Amino acid sequence: MPEPLDSALTEVRDLLLDPDRLIRAVAAGRRRGAQPRWERVELRPVSLKAGPQLQVVSDDGVRPYTRNLDWGGTAEGAIERLLAEPFGNWYVESTDGVLQLRVTKRGEAQVHRGAPVAGPATAGPAAAVHDRPPIHLLDPGDPLFEVIGGSAAKRRQVDAFLRALAATLGEEELPQPLRVVDLGCGNAYLTFAAYRYLTAHGVDVRLTGVDVREDQRERNTAIAERLGWGDRVDFVAGTILESEVDGADVVLALHACDTATDEALARAAGWGARWILAAPCCHHDLAAQLRAGSAPEGYRSLTRHGILRERFADVLTDAVRASLLRLHGYKVEVVEFVGSVHTPRNLLLRARRTDAPATPELRAEYDSLVGQWGVTPALARLLEPVPRA
Repeated sequence: MPEPLDSALTEVRDLLLDPDRLIRAVAAGRRRGAQPRWERVELRPVSLKAGPQLQVVSDDGVRPYTRNLDWGGTAEGAIERLLAEPFGNWYVESTDGVLQLRVTKRGEAQVHRGAPVAGPATAGPAAAVHDRPPIHLLDPGDPLFEVIGGSAAKRRQVDAFLRALAATLGEEELPQPLRVVDLGCGNAYLTFAAYRYLTAHGVDVRLTGVDVREDQRERNTAIAERLGWGDRVDFVAGTILESEVDGADVVLALHACDTATDEALARAAGWGARWILAAPCCHHDLAAQLRAGSAPEGYRSLTRHGILRERFADVLTDAVRASLLRLHGYKVEVVEFVGSVHTPRNLLLRARRTDAPATPELRAEYDSLVGQWGVTPALARLLEPVPRA
């Protein structure tokens, strides 16, 4: 339920002014018809030689500015000025829990209060309790989902995908800003959730969602504006291969159907994206080729029965995709990103560009695999051929 904005901001103020409770806070976005001085501000307590201070990192869209303020009058004055700015969103982590505040079009506060974020400060004997509430990277009760919608199953998938993204980027030095593209974004549940998660963790992000449908672009653009993210999150209508997007550091693709996953991988590799996370959906291309062809001697039982042929085609398709990405200079992992109870399409191709050259051994492994099965993978047709040594 909406709350009076003044009382909600007072709660935020009390947390920001308490160095014993505050962990970190982020202010971002804008209210309807207003523009704050800063695009984004992050606050956190720090311990310096001069003693405990409040660190304030303000970003005007050109560069970040960092100030370390003494607790007391200096920090309190800075906090009062920031609370007076027309930010559309506040995210505050404290030892008490997580407070997320969104200012509605009517100028009211939509507030969500959650449990403390899991980490060294909160881990302890309670972590062994099996019936504790699950800890989400993005709480399913986050006010964001009241805006973007999505079923409970979809929210679980998105949260699991964010865990994979967090693990992928967690120890990396990230470009500033980080350019993220979600290919085949559909209703953009992942697009918006990824932006919420990354910005809440101090990452300067520019995010683009691509979908072939113009009505999806219009819907998603309207939601971005409603959230106050229109200047950082945009949408393009077009095919994955031909959409007008300049490039990306990170490419996401969640359940792009059949060869649309191949198109996403090819577009990402063509951009030289540093990271790729793709959760494939259905696999029809190689399944049809297996049905029309003949299996190698000794393996006909794998393709004789339709259900086994379909399942084997899934495995073969993703194995070939991983091999081709390795040939194009990526280190690749194939992992489960969510339990199969939530979706049978629970594999994730997670790739990081290393620019390692294609070795003869890798090439021979790939050639043998597709040669024995007599298949021509869609991704091989889409990627530039790898020069032979």
